[in-house]
Amino acid sequence: MAIGGGSERKMMSDINVTPLVDVMLVLLIVFMVTAPMLQTGIDVQLPKAGAAPLSGGERSVTIAVDRNGKVHLNRHSYTIEQFRTKAPALFSELGGRPVYIRGDKRISYGHIILAMSALKSAGVDRIGLVTEPLE
Repeated sequence: MAIGGGSERKMMSDINVTPLVDVMLVLLIVFMVTAPMLQTGIDVQLPKAGAAPLSGGERSVTIAVDRNGKVHLNRHSYTIEQFRTKAPALFSELGGRPVYIRGDKRISYGHIILAMSALKSAGVDRIGLVTEPLE
C-alpha cells in the first residue's frame, strides 16, 4: 500500500523550463556586457580626415598597424617582415574584397606604405585607409 492512500503514482512528465529561462537571461546579460569589450583590442589612434564615410554594404578585411609598427590581423601580431612573408597565404581567398588599414597617427608614413606594399605583392587590389571624421 502506497503512502497517501492511493495505489497508483503518476510520473511527472512536464519539464520545468523556468530555471533554463533564468540561466539564459543571465547569459544574455553577460554577453551583452562583454561584447563591447571584445571590439577594442589594439590601441590605434586614427588620424582625422574630411573624407566621406564608406558604405558598409560590402564585407571587408581590416588590419591595424600600431605605434610600434606591428601589423595586427585577427588577434595575431606580425612584424612587417613576417607580414610580408605571410600576406600571400593570408589574403589568397579574398575574392576581390577590399582590405582597410587602420594606421596609428603616431607612426611614420613609411610603416603604412610597407604594409600596403605587402598587400599589393600578395595580390590585393583594393586597399583603403581608415581615418576619424573631422569635427
